[in-house]
Amino acid sequence: MWDWFINFLYQILAFLAGLVGDWGLAIIVLTFTIRLILTPLTLRSTKSSARMQALQPKIKELQERYADNPQRMNEEMQKFYSENKFNPVGGCLPLLLQMPVFFALFSVLQGKLPAEAHFYGILDSLSQSVSGALALNGIAGAWVFILLDVAFGLLTFVPMYLNSANSSEEQRSQTLIMGVVMAAMMMWFGWSVPVGVLLYYDTSAAWGVVQQLFITNKVMESVRQKEAERTANQVIVDVVRKEKKARPHKKN
Repeated sequence: MWDWFINFLYQILAFLAGLVGDWGLAIIVLTFTIRLILTPLTLRSTKSSARMQALQPKIKELQERYADNPQRMNEEMQKFYSENKFNPVGGCLPLLLQMPVFFALFSVLQGKLPAEAHFYGILDSLSQSVSGALALNGIAGAWVFILLDVAFGLLTFVPMYLNSANSSEEQRSQTLIMGVVMAAMMMWFGWSVPVGVLLYYDTSAAWGVVQQLFITNKVMESVRQKEAERTANQVIVDVVRKEKKARPHKKN
């Protein structure tokens, strides 16, 4: 099944490369196509994330109230999610759907791409890694490769930075620290992967940042405001459950 998907992705890339005349541009066109198809799902995910932020005070209240009773806390959390028609993992779906393409592209670039596949001469080989280009050509011949790897890290950090804008000071600090760590890890990972993978990720992440700045933030603010108004008067009732008493047995 996985081999079939890799071959299918290669056929799509080969078709696009024949259409636009360049393999690197074919990767960019593929990225734009995937992001465009996923846009409705991404917007739904955005609304889900905004609702999560709006519901966070109520969730925190539940967690504090039932801190000494994990089982009861889980029951009340599930009830709360059900009443508010909220799926905590809904925001991860667009990312999960893109992951197979990311890893399949990695396989395509490692073994199936023609040796002459390049990006308009800017990248002489889409299968070459940053470390490989640096070893062969030095900094002067590998600076574009290095630039794409740096962008790999920065475009991992920027969305997390933007998402932290409406968080508390403590949450913002934690998010930024995590963002720096994630950016460093992605740059380390990107150092040895085919540069075509970096081209795909950078294009996709740049699309995401632009979308977040001009669309996502407005959608999130609108949803947060509506959810905050809806839940403002929602009171969490602490229901005390009666313990079941053993029934008396008749004596013979």
